[in-house]
Parts: sequence; structure tokens; C-alpha cells
Amino acid sequence: MQKLLEARKLSCSFQVPISSSPVDACKLLDQMIHAARVAHMDELELYFARGDDYGPFSARNELESLNLLLKTVNTLLVAANDGTKGVLQLLVDEILVRLRSVGLTDKHQMALQTENHETEDSLLKWGEQHGVKSKLQIAFFEGAGRGMLASEDIGVGDIALEIPESLIISEELLCQSDMFLALKDVNSITTETMLLLWSMRERHNSSSKFKMFFETLPSNFNTGLSFGIDALASLEGTLLFDELMQARQHLRQQYDELFPVLSTKFPEIFKQDIFSWDNFLWACELWYSNSMMVVLSSRKLTTCLIPVAGLMNHSVTPHILNYGRVDQATKSLKFPLSRPCEAGAQCFLSYGKHPGSHLITFYGFLPREDNPYDVIPLDLDTSVHEEDGTAQSVSTSVTTHMVRGTWLCRSQGPPTYGLPPPLLSHLRAALNCEHSESTPEADIKEDDRMVLETLISIFTPMLEGLGEADDYNRCHFIILY
Repeated sequence: MQKLLEARKLSCSFQVPISSSPVDACKLLDQMIHAARVAHMDELELYFARGDDYGPFSARNELESLNLLLKTVNTLLVAANDGTKGVLQLLVDEILVRLRSVGLTDKHQMALQTENHETEDSLLKWGEQHGVKSKLQIAFFEGAGRGMLASEDIGVGDIALEIPESLIISEELLCQSDMFLALKDVNSITTETMLLLWSMRERHNSSSKFKMFFETLPSNFNTGLSFGIDALASLEGTLLFDELMQARQHLRQQYDELFPVLSTKFPEIFKQDIFSWDNFLWACELWYSNSMMVVLSSRKLTTCLIPVAGLMNHSVTPHILNYGRVDQATKSLKFPLSRPCEAGAQCFLSYGKHPGSHLITFYGFLPREDNPYDVIPLDLDTSVHEEDGTAQSVSTSVTTHMVRGTWLCRSQGPPTYGLPPPLLSHLRAALNCEHSESTPEADIKEDDRMVLETLISIFTPMLEGLGEADDYNRCHFIILY
């Protein structure tokens, strides 16, 4: 990170003059934000960013950067004297303005549907009876089904939802069951598989503490794992089709290894009518689409189901970004907002940094916004020249590269054309097209043409494999003069 900061002539140490005017304070804040963005860059953002790019790099990066600065300045503000409070408060106010702007460019707002959601409301009431605190209410949205919207204005740092640890379904709950006692010595069964089997039985347990939770779950999750013939046929020939078929085959193999062996060995626990293939697939989809990784009060990181919280929908520009640790003081899992949410607006949760293929397979949807994590991996092997067998430099022997929509890059002209700098550097070195300051402009253009033609030769077979498209939302052509 330090090298990146130095390359951009940035520092993580700032002095704020007490006498700063609003204009000067905002200029200083810009420098702080640039440094915070670099500090929060993930591997994908590092790969695609140009050396002179100061961001914003993604909604996630922007939210984490601004929230870090807000927390830092608020901490200083608490202990500040009267002379410094003015400029610090000015910084806080400006950070909040910028946080409110994140997500405002989203033109794909989901429309509310008028649906009878008495069942969902009963889940919320059940949760409140067991200690759930919520500033959200359940609603239905076109194209997304259930979701949650703010019942009041919720500010940055405010807790939108708070779930008692006692309502979290985790392996700690599993360990209290007779199923765990039966399976704990079976080496081939993981804790995650035990939880999946436990939920299959608990779904049909009329005396379960979580009866209301299971009753309000959908009968079909409609993830890629349960796509029908028509849906799969439309994907045939794509990498996603292969991924889906492999995932389904893996689950079927896993089920066949468990049953009917467990039903024969423990007939009272694993009743055949409950532990069918269809119910097993339903439970797999439940855990894939609704589970969250949480650090419990025992300080153990584990996969959990969180009643009520699972109703929130995902967005590339979420309101809730960080929520994975149970508060030791209150013994509850809190969902604080990283950007404000107005009353009546849908409150979004981040499911993680996932590409569209992952979201289709395990959740059954695609984000409506541009997803910066939608990338195409490229395996390039140019570590040895084909003709003379000589090894190339270390910089060109890196074989894993990727591409994504060039419209996500702010600079779509030379020298990167919206493409990732590491990939272009790799190809320029492999084609002996590396430039220096003295390289004539005509030679640079010709070298760039060679690089881009090489990329076309890579992408053309990939496009041909997809067949003809009826409609392309974006068509980008690179023209060199």
C-alpha cells in the first residue's frame, strides 16, 4: 500500500489548519479520500486501476473509505476544543454529503408491489418477541420478491437491525441436538453438512423454536441449482452452464453418499420422507442463498442463518456493508448503515464481492447495476517463446489476467483503451511492443494496433461460442487513426 501511496504522491498523515476555509477544507478532504481509497483497494481494484487513477474505484471502496474518515474525524471531534471543532464539523458534514451521493446514480430502483405479506409480518413480530430490534419493514418488489424498506430515516452508523445471538442458527445450536450426537464421529460429514441436515428436519418440526422462520421461507428458491430445462437450454455453451451442471452433479453425489445410508443407520432421526433429494436440494439452496459468515461471541467464525436479516436484498451499492461480528456487550448481531437510507426506501445488504455467475448459481439473480466483479479470466502462457524457447521476463510470465466491461473505466482512450494496464503491459512485452519516451507516435500506434488485434484474436472465438445475440446493450469499438 505504501508504494501505491508514494506513486500517487499521497500520505496517510494530514494536518488540518484551524483557520481553513470551507473550500480549503474540502480540498484537504479530497486528498484524505484519495489516500483512503488506496488503503481500501482490493486485488481486483488494484489490477484494473491506472497509476494516475484516484478513484472512486467501486461503491464498496468508496463506502469503506468515507466511513473510515467519518469515524476518524468524529473521534477527533469528541476531544476537540472550541477552536478546532468548527473545521472538524465542516469535514464531518462534507463526508456525510458524499456518503449520501453514493448510490444516487442508480437508475434501476425496484418498484413496490402490493402483496399480502401477513406471513412475513408475523415473522417480524415473532422476531421482536424474541428480542429483535428493527427500523425496517418487509415489502415486496417487482423482479426481486421480498425485501426490506426503512420505516424511518436511518443515518450513517445507525443500527437498522439487531438480532439476538440466541436467534442465530449456527453449529452451536446444532451441538445441542441428537443429530449431532449421532453424526459427530462420522469423519466424512462436515459441520456444514450437519447443519444442512438439521435444517431439513427442523423445517418439519412442529415444536421447533424456529417454526415461524421455516414457515415463512419460500417453497422454491429459484437459484441456478434448481433451474429447469428451458433455463439451462438458454445457457448452453456458456461457462455458467458448465458451472451449474458441475455444482448440481456435486450436490447429487453428496446426497447419494449420505442416503439411504443414514436412514438405514439412524431411522428415527433420518426419516426417508423428510430426507428426500428434493428436500436436500431445498436445504442446499437455503444455506447458499441465506447464510452469512459471522463471528459469534465465542469468537468463532462460522456459517449461520439469521432470521429476518435474510430478507434483505443485495446491491452493488449497499446500505449495510459490515455486519459480521456479534457485539460482546449486547450479545447481538448489529447491522449498521454505511450510507443513509430514507424512510420508504429499500435497504440493501451486501452479500459480498461476487460476480454475476456466482449470484445466479447460488442466489438466482443478477444485480441491476453494473457489477465491477463481473470479470472474464484469461490464462495466457507466454513465459517461453514458441520459436526459440527463450524464457521471457518475470513481468510477462504472469499467466493469470482478466478483463471486464470497458465502460467501467473512466479512461477509454489511449494508452489503455479502458483495458487493465497489467494485461496490456503483459501483451506489449510478449509482442516486443514496449515503449520508451523516445518512441515515435506512429510506432506507438502501430504497436497498440498489434496488441489490440491480439486481444481480438482471443475474444473472437469466445464470442463465436456464444452464438448470435439478439440484442447487445453495449457495443464498444476501438478505432486507431
